[in-house]
Amino acid sequence: MKFGKRLKKQVEESLPGWRDKFLAYKRLKVLVRLVSADHRLGSSSPHRAAVEAAFVQLLNDKVDRFNAFFLEQEEEFIIRHREVRETAKAVADDEQRQPSEMRREIVDLHGEMVLLLNYSAVNYTGSPPTSIFGRSA
Repeated sequence: MKFGKRLKKQVEESLPGWRDKFLAYKRLKVLVRLVSADHRLGSSSPHRAAVEAAFVQLLNDKVDRFNAFFLEQEEEFIIRHREVRETAKAVADDEQRQPSEMRREIVDLHGEMVLLLNYSAVNYTGSPPTSIFGRSA
């Protein structure tokens, strides 16, 4: 499966609040094609330099947004995990409480953590550590 289709599928399967947090793949792809076209023509024009700079800037901005979002979610998961542990202890101590509510919390937390893992993997795949132009970004 091509990366663009994989990314689209991942966005559709993510939580609604996360959908705008993914890689701007189409915008980056357009910039790559512009640079590539200039390169094939043997051009080292100011236009190519501007497009390269736009690509690197967009990529860096997206990586910063990915990291901030991931850290925010990670912190939220740590807090929720602590709450679930406290709820589990309370359920274990009180025989009258129903464990089904707690199970639902655990399943939801686990599902969201898997989504975050997939979010991280797909955005990492689309954000190479070095630029396509042969220099570190």
